Amino acid sequence: MLYPLLKTIHLLGIVAWVGGMFFAHVCLRPALAGFDAPVRLEVMGATLRRFFLVVAIAATLVVATGVALIARASIAQWRAGIPFTMAVDWYVMTIIGFVMVGVFVHIRLVLWRRMKRAVDAGDWPSGARALASIRRAVLVNLVLGVVVIVVTRFSGAA
Repeated sequence: MLYPLLKTIHLLGIVAWVGGMFFAHVCLRPALAGFDAPVRLEVMGATLRRFFLVVAIAATLVVATGVALIARASIAQWRAGIPFTMAVDWYVMTIIGFVMVGVFVHIRLVLWRRMKRAVDAGDWPSGARALASIRRAVLVNLVLGVVVIVVTRFSGAA
């Protein structure tokens, strides 16, 4: 019973995180392109503030459930007297997952604060540059997230 719960939480966290990045990058950002910088930055700021809370929760759950799933497999093999060796796709998922968390932390603690300071000061050009930096970092994480999904789908880990 524990495995399906862990796997479900893990997958839902990934869906929220990667799906949210896809929506923001492919749908919301282009829709706001025609608006003046103050409107665009205010809307993106309000959206990202909420989304970053979702990502913080999702990333925490994804890491926690990922570690729990690996630990569960390790313990099961240890109990069976089999040395635990993690599959290559698990290593790929784990490494990329931690890189994604690192990118998110950079976005949230550095780039987001830079954008917020600029918007609060009415410095729209600096805010736009900070938002462009966020966009590039989100694109990196979106690509990494899609790679993880593809790896899990075609490796048998799904």
